[in-house]
Amino acid sequence: MAARIGWVSEFGSASPADLAPPRGRPEGTQQREPRLSRGGGGGGLFLMLVFCMWETGEGGSVAVEATPAPLQYLLEPTHKIVQARRGASVTLPCILWVVPPNYKIRWSKVEPAEYLEVAILISNGVHHKTYGPLGSRAHLKRSHRYDASLTVSNLTLDDEGRYRCQLVNGLEDESISLVLQLEGVVFPYQTSQGRYQFNYFEAKAACQASQGCLPFSAPLLAWTEGLDWCNAGWVMEGGVHYPIRNSRKPCGGLLLRPGVRTYGPKDKQRDRFDAFCFTSSVQGRWRQAKGPRREGPLLRQACRNDGATVAKVGQLYAAWRFSQLDRCNGGWLEDGSVRFPITAPRPHCGGLPDPAVHSFGFPSKLRKKYGVYCFSGNPPLGGWEASQGQGPIRWAAGAGGSSPLALFGACVCVCVSVCAQSSWE
Repeated sequence: MAARIGWVSEFGSASPADLAPPRGRPEGTQQREPRLSRGGGGGGLFLMLVFCMWETGEGGSVAVEATPAPLQYLLEPTHKIVQARRGASVTLPCILWVVPPNYKIRWSKVEPAEYLEVAILISNGVHHKTYGPLGSRAHLKRSHRYDASLTVSNLTLDDEGRYRCQLVNGLEDESISLVLQLEGVVFPYQTSQGRYQFNYFEAKAACQASQGCLPFSAPLLAWTEGLDWCNAGWVMEGGVHYPIRNSRKPCGGLLLRPGVRTYGPKDKQRDRFDAFCFTSSVQGRWRQAKGPRREGPLLRQACRNDGATVAKVGQLYAAWRFSQLDRCNGGWLEDGSVRFPITAPRPHCGGLPDPAVHSFGFPSKLRKKYGVYCFSGNPPLGGWEASQGQGPIRWAAGAGGSSPLALFGACVCVCVSVCAQSSWE
């Protein structure tokens, strides 16, 4: 891969050959860091603790906690959690307060599910090289000579996670870690065959087919924001949970307080549950046709006529969460379900007091007639646009407002080839 000219340092010199791609595990990954807890406060960075043991005169052992060495070259970031939305650009701060004569800056992403780090960018102060799909959207900000911050554009769901800025100066090595969180929404997902149909890998594929991904223990926060779901679902770590806001007999009993019920780790191949999916904002244009309700075989063509496709479940949740989409009419989605999003609860629109995306399940496409939600990407900016008269109502997923169910999820989407089975045609 050809090197791209990056910083020009006043100290030392080097050649692009110094930035050869790392072989095997990238540099500095001998210590595997635990993943940042979603529920921690104040940045919540976990530090690996090292204990030394020695024998006492009484034959016992004493544990001494080794304090981490202070940083010599890098400044501790003011905020270790950086929040953004899918499709946006973000800058992960990394500032030097001393510039050593010969050094390298290495940016990497920690993949906790695989226990490794993936190199994104390496700079020696004269040149820098990028690696992988994430590196193709990343560059050094360099607003001044001490700035080693990383800017990533067009964020995707699998960009979320922990990042490391590492400075290597000869035998000296120090780093800081930051967590990138995407603002989004968690939703439970079932198949048309009913509850508890997914093993772990099928749940992961189903979320991706719905424009989402499995979250990292997101229900641990989602229940406090209003998510109440009595069926257990998979999360990224391989655990199975379900969040309960209103304690009741079928959902763990009346005596248990509201919170997250957990089944703990399960067999990813044999055990079957629902899925919890996470999605973030989407850029696109929506359409729901007015007039006669359509039967299943005509739905795809109705969207194609407008240069769009049948919307997916995750796209509908994203429009509800980020653009305050509110429609009292049920509409078909890509997976064969019929749903409608409500942000302002009112009589005859779901019958529940809280904002939600309501579902009619998976009706027969030949016997039931509903509208269809259509979606196309790359819209003009400007928020909601509603046409008057007898024409279709169109709306664009812009910046929008907020919703009671707002989460910062931590998920890693694993790319799998999925063909969403459908009987639209």
